[in-house]
Amino acid sequence: RINAAARLNGTTYSVLINTLSTKGIEMDRKVLADLAVSSPEGFAALVKQVGLAA
Repeated sequence: RINAAARLNGTTYSVLINTLSTKGIEMDRKVLADLAVSSPEGFAALVKQVGLAA
């Protein structure tokens, strides 16, 4: 779920998780998966916020 949403937003799962970790953003993968499904706009905003948006 996370990888599919990440790819829709121009990145990959591994790059997203690595960037979140590097920036000190601690988000549980279960929460990320839920966000990707229940709020695609919110997930896109998160990707944009960490500087990965295409």
